[in-house]
Amino acid sequence: MDEKTLHERRWWTLAVLCLSLMVIGVDNTILNVALPKIVGDLGAKGSQLQWMIDAYTIVFASLLLTAGALGDRFGRKRMLHGGVIVFGTCSTLAAFSGSATGLIGARALMGIGGAAIFPTTLSILTNTFTDPAERAKAIGIWAGVTGLGVALGPLGGGLLLEHFWWGSVFLVNVPLCLAALVLGWFVIPDSKDPSEGRLDPLGSLLSIGALFGILFALIEGPDQGWLSAPVVGAFLVGAALLAAFAWWELHCEHPMLDLHFFSNPRFSAASATITLTYFALFGSTFLLTQYFQFVLGYSPLKAGFMTAPVAVGLMVGGPTAPRLVRRFGTKYVVTGGLTLVGLCLLTYASDTAMSSLAIGGVVRLLFGLGIGLTTAPATESIMGSLPRGKAGVGSAVNDTTRQTGGALGVAVLGSIFSANYRSIIDGRLAGVPPAAAEAARDSIGKAVGVLDKVPAGTAQVIRGDADHAYLQSMHVVYPIAAAAVALAALITLRYLPARASVAVDDVADDADERTAEELSAAIGLEDALPDVPHQVDPAPDGGGDGPGPERPAVPTGSR
Repeated sequence: MDEKTLHERRWWTLAVLCLSLMVIGVDNTILNVALPKIVGDLGAKGSQLQWMIDAYTIVFASLLLTAGALGDRFGRKRMLHGGVIVFGTCSTLAAFSGSATGLIGARALMGIGGAAIFPTTLSILTNTFTDPAERAKAIGIWAGVTGLGVALGPLGGGLLLEHFWWGSVFLVNVPLCLAALVLGWFVIPDSKDPSEGRLDPLGSLLSIGALFGILFALIEGPDQGWLSAPVVGAFLVGAALLAAFAWWELHCEHPMLDLHFFSNPRFSAASATITLTYFALFGSTFLLTQYFQFVLGYSPLKAGFMTAPVAVGLMVGGPTAPRLVRRFGTKYVVTGGLTLVGLCLLTYASDTAMSSLAIGGVVRLLFGLGIGLTTAPATESIMGSLPRGKAGVGSAVNDTTRQTGGALGVAVLGSIFSANYRSIIDGRLAGVPPAAAEAARDSIGKAVGVLDKVPAGTAQVIRGDADHAYLQSMHVVYPIAAAAVALAALITLRYLPARASVAVDDVADDADERTAEELSAAIGLEDALPDVPHQVDPAPDGGGDGPGPERPAVPTGSR
């Protein structure tokens, strides 16, 4: 595809990339509304419910850096299409799983496809939209589409579960994958890193092992015990591999991830912010969906409807953020979004607010708005601070922070919640038959599942005790999620530059067409940067503590 055709079709390319992205977004949320059905049909335990989400997320997060590097090396379009095929095929396997273990395995395989899809959508977008202003707008739309997936997941899942079995929530991925594959064949251009450096297989293996070990320990800690041999062993192995990965990447001639990128505060602060934001988002959504169905007794469709305001807020916040950034600066827009998210999470702990259709709906709308205002500028900061040739790895870092943060959110917040739930309900089940008491202790889903198997009086006791334990645990966990967001806000205020700066490679690539001042104006800088390929610390009114010494925007780091 020549440059002229590529430019003319760029918005169609974005539409198909967003369709591919929506497959991932729908799958991430549609499973939540199906969990009660899965508990009933497959007899899944509370820990297995976590693994149905985290088996996908761990594999996804572990492979993102590798998938991004492979896309840069062999072609991003090829990687995207391969991921769509794997994702659709494994979704079919998940739909017809006959056991909780089989479903967990199918979800893990889906993570392989997802890892190939997610980073390539953003890296293709970055190479398609070379103008910084258009790129910021396209990334805002890209971020907003994640909100569309959040909405369609619970609503579509609820509608399917009203008429079909739980496997339909996975089977719906197949036509979406087919559409993305066919349309992408015609309108998505191929691209890859022009430097075509050698692969880094050792770095890939070290990153996969490190993420898997650490996340496994966090998820299994509550069930097996934090000091049990498997948990401690997995954590130590993961930490050791992470240290080995960092050492190797700093000394490897062709690293999969150039760690010198993290010396750029725009890159590193945005990555930390996204990690903490998705920690709170995934963990809170995992618990909120169960609250709607198990505590309030809503149908899957109504539960999906109740979460829809979050998606509406995301779809508004993502595309709106670039305009606000041009006026106020990245630092202040992201901090404002995080403040909104944190306040909403504190309100999430209130049963009175969350059970109200009006109040709860407004809170969830503002929550989604805050997420959109946070993630769109943070994503643009990551991608805009790297040379376009490294878009695959940059996108993978962005996506790894999201997925790792999300996995940590479900694991850590879910584990704290489960421990608190069990400690509360343990002292309130006197007189309940041992088998029923053990089920109620496992999770509120199991507690609801035994209500029709015990006498009415006993069922009333179990129902009341389980609801009480769940609500009290909400009071503990949601403030912790809000604290994570507050930490992200502090990092943003301290380290994230208020204004975008020009990546050194972008200046070099576009030197024949525009100066650094023109690039700065295109992305909303009132005060143009000097016409040199360096990043200058923001002025005092732009954030930070004032102007500082010049340093490379993208360190080349001679080794």
